[in-house]
Amino acid sequence: MIVFRFFFLLMFLVLISQGSFAAERRTPIVDAVAKARDAVVNIRTEELVQRRNSPFFGFGDSIFEQFFQGMLPTRSYKTQSLGSGVVIDSEGHILTNAHVVDKASKIYIALSDKQLELEAELIGKDNKIDLAILKIVEPGEYPFLPPARSDDLMLGETIIAIGNPLGLGHSITTGIVSSLKRRIQIDQQSSSIFIQSDALINPGNSGGPLININGELIGINTAIARQAQGIGFSVPINTAKRVLGDLIDYGRVRRGFLGVLVGEVSPSFVRSFGGGGVLIEEVQSQSPAQQSGLSEADVVLSIDSIPVSSPEHYHSLLQSYTPGDSLNFTVLRGLQQLKKTAVLSPLPEGYELAYTRRVFGFELRQNKNGLVIDKVIDDSAAKRVGVKRGDQIVKVEDVKVETMSEYEQAIEYRLGRRPLTFTVVRDNVGYLIELP
Repeated sequence: MIVFRFFFLLMFLVLISQGSFAAERRTPIVDAVAKARDAVVNIRTEELVQRRNSPFFGFGDSIFEQFFQGMLPTRSYKTQSLGSGVVIDSEGHILTNAHVVDKASKIYIALSDKQLELEAELIGKDNKIDLAILKIVEPGEYPFLPPARSDDLMLGETIIAIGNPLGLGHSITTGIVSSLKRRIQIDQQSSSIFIQSDALINPGNSGGPLININGELIGINTAIARQAQGIGFSVPINTAKRVLGDLIDYGRVRRGFLGVLVGEVSPSFVRSFGGGGVLIEEVQSQSPAQQSGLSEADVVLSIDSIPVSSPEHYHSLLQSYTPGDSLNFTVLRGLQQLKKTAVLSPLPEGYELAYTRRVFGFELRQNKNGLVIDKVIDDSAAKRVGVKRGDQIVKVEDVKVETMSEYEQAIEYRLGRRPLTFTVVRDNVGYLIELP
């Protein structure tokens, strides 16, 4: 009897001990992943590529190929790519990176609990911010992870990235936040603000969620620095929340109207104050900027506590705000720092063409051949470089424009950026001009 009781007590202690160890293994990270993982999707895209079979292959983009272009047979084939996304509502809207679905002719997603793929459609995207919204075609109630907030992140905070690297669905990496507002140059004309961490993010992770220790959605992972080792970047969820409504309702991000033109600060200013900023060169009458109290000659030091270092940086920051958003400015007026708040309004109707006339100095009309300059304003930038009535505008920067709506959209995305490069055709000869 004594032996039996001892054996029973020993077994009881072993079971208690095992239960205790099991409880200790269920860490906050395990709970966070369990809360979020069902909303994570793997994304597979197909792109239909058409290529001409050229006997002149190897000669580059040769004159022979151009001459025989209409006679050469074409072949079509499909390419595939992989990425990640996160369902953000029960209707099946998916937030991901724009580059994950760029040029996709078909989009398929796989949920964590299903082997079968479901088709999704592109609802809206913005390549500058690198965000896109998809929607699962098949109606249903889907597990989702609503956007939380990223403005209360702390340096050193534990974060978790979930995604689909190398096709290995729902892979998990962890790390800590090392920068809350890291500015990364995307191309020559734009930069963006990211959360930086040491959670590993590979190309297949792009579009997947970054979550905090509570399992809340705080960012969208993006693989923008493939050469970096042990560094991950994520679009802050607060940035995504500002543009979600526009992506769903309009298919794109509308540009908010502030009503200022900015330029570089002088080198002496940088030396005196030990930093950058942008100089307000013009404030339009009755604009949100004027109503907020911003004035010409003010130097914008920061927007929403993010330091502004150059006009390019200023424009890149503004592109993630939409009509109705409030911007908190810190400006230097003389030797005094001031706080100003402006609420962006929608672009006034016809503003792109009025802006073209005022800043560049010409008016446009559309005919069967495309966009033609109808009038050149006296003593304008266009007049000074020799633009003439009848010249045809075929490109704004690197964007082809054939209709007035295409031109307006190209200008809308570049409002305030100066100079702009226009491709002008006169007598079948193309010219590149910079205005103003």
